[in-house]
Amino acid sequence: MRGGEIAVVGGSIAGCAFARAAARGGADRVVVLERSPGRLEDRGVGLCVLADRYTELARAGHLDDGIRWHRLTQRHWLANDPDGGPRGRLLWAQEMPFRSYHWGVLWQALRERTPDTVEFRLGGAVTTVAGDGEHAWLTGPDGGPGGAPGGAPDAGPDRYDLVIGADGYRSVVREAVCPEARPEYAGYVCWRGSFDARLLAEVPGGAALWPEHEVITVCYPGGQVVLYRIPGLTPGSTQVNFVFYAPTPAWLRPGDPTSVPAGALTTGQFEELAELAERHLPPYWAGVIALSPRDRTFIQPIYDLAAPRRTAGRLLLAGDAATVVRPHNTSGAVKAVQDACAFEDAWRTADSWAELLPAYDRERGTVGRDMVEVGRRLGRAQVTDAPDWSAMDEAAMTAWWRQQVAGTGGFGGHALGRPPTHRQAD
Repeated sequence: MRGGEIAVVGGSIAGCAFARAAARGGADRVVVLERSPGRLEDRGVGLCVLADRYTELARAGHLDDGIRWHRLTQRHWLANDPDGGPRGRLLWAQEMPFRSYHWGVLWQALRERTPDTVEFRLGGAVTTVAGDGEHAWLTGPDGGPGGAPGGAPDAGPDRYDLVIGADGYRSVVREAVCPEARPEYAGYVCWRGSFDARLLAEVPGGAALWPEHEVITVCYPGGQVVLYRIPGLTPGSTQVNFVFYAPTPAWLRPGDPTSVPAGALTTGQFEELAELAERHLPPYWAGVIALSPRDRTFIQPIYDLAAPRRTAGRLLLAGDAATVVRPHNTSGAVKAVQDACAFEDAWRTADSWAELLPAYDRERGTVGRDMVEVGRRLGRAQVTDAPDWSAMDEAAMTAWWRQQVAGTGGFGGHALGRPPTHRQAD
């Protein structure tokens, strides 16, 4: 199938991947509507992609070695035991090859790889989405075309052959596709932060206590912290990224999907992170967490979402607009780009929109719901119903991990079903 005019609501990782897939598939026009007025590089910090998932996505033409990444080969699980020294007691050295990325570096690379024919509209919000079996419409806050700030109200809505919702867990497009779907709070949060890896020299033992290839997971009753290195925004630089799972702070009200962005924490709220680290982590890792500045630290409440359907009429959901998976599964970026791969594959094998949309829904709907369930299972096993870490050793950890992933599509995201044959159109 070729032709058609497509709007992609949201210009982050999922939005760029879908825009590229639509352009390569042969769309006549692709418009990306992003509410932010400028670059998105500070919207996130670190993420990981398992080596097997990277190979699939590279074969499909969505990732490549030209995107800066950091090699990680082992995940060290640790417990806060004084006899284990400043790093803590090693529970398990798990072989697990990852590529880690800075969110902004990955987003910028995907943006640069989007064909020049794709039109990006920045700084304009989409507030209303509607459609039928033939077309879909967008409007902005003034009643004019979506993504066109300051447009005349009498200009009317933009009309497209397909609207793709890549607008995250608070998706406007999802409201039109399945308004009954709401993110559900998991009952805990993660504190997130990052800083220049050169600052590790300020911690006793310095970088020598933490080899660059290690992902660290420090376990404590009621939570855990995951730390790893990622590329910095500047080529040649490296950052430390952490995700600190913890109980909900007393002052946070996470009933509705929300977060506390970097720089928004008060001094008192920010100091709670240091107190958590000193109370629950070995000295070395508490010192590492303390290096994160307030303006690079934020809180992300943990939510689950599995939309009961991904399409309705000429509307389609992508990435976090369709499924929100807990970060334990290390699958957020993989999920978004795999969605684009499935969309591209359905595009090239379908003869009409009536064939394309159901094919995409069938391919990714079940996978998305399975990934959400894996995230829930990992969250229970590692945070809300975790074992007594003081009683765990390598044999117990190995059995515990196998129990978590048994019968699932696997940690880090399911294997890609049918990678599309890459055809360079950009």
